[in-house]
Amino acid sequence: MTMTAFYRTRASIRTIRRSFPRFSSIEERIGILIFTLMLILALSHPLWAHEFEIGSIEIDHPIASAPPEGAKVAAGYMTLKNSGAATDRLVSISSEIAGRTELHDMSVDAQGVMTMRPVTGGLEIPAGSEVALKRGSYHVMFMDLKRPINEGESFNGTLTFEKAGTVDITFKVEGRPGTEHHDHGS
Repeated sequence: MTMTAFYRTRASIRTIRRSFPRFSSIEERIGILIFTLMLILALSHPLWAHEFEIGSIEIDHPIASAPPEGAKVAAGYMTLKNSGAATDRLVSISSEIAGRTELHDMSVDAQGVMTMRPVTGGLEIPAGSEVALKRGSYHVMFMDLKRPINEGESFNGTLTFEKAGTVDITFKVEGRPGTEHHDHGS
């Protein structure tokens, strides 16, 4: 940088400082920067939040695992939180990507035999509590997939609760589970 360019840059900085005298101290600049970042973070929360509500039921982070190529089934997971004073029940699930969408329960007996079967009568969500739909427990099964689903995409689903009613949600497709193999015959 030549001396002439240096003096021009200093003159430009002085001009900017005279134009914005309120923000001349470093503390004020840092404060404005922090305020701006906090405002951006607060306003962007709905963009990265992945939860839904109906009545006293909150549906937190509904996801589906990307199935192996060619598979006709996929599994879904979420947490159901009931902040109400009365027990509610998840009575049905549907999705746009599957011919059938069901709630299933997985259990392992004393001999180590794993069984998976549909939940009949709905899933109870006790008042003031939560129920996690997760690997190795309750989960959603998307059967007879109408198209492949891949990591990074989303698809719509609908949950119906006995008391809270019906809510549309979005499942985000995440990577395949590491060592699990989720096999349901079609």
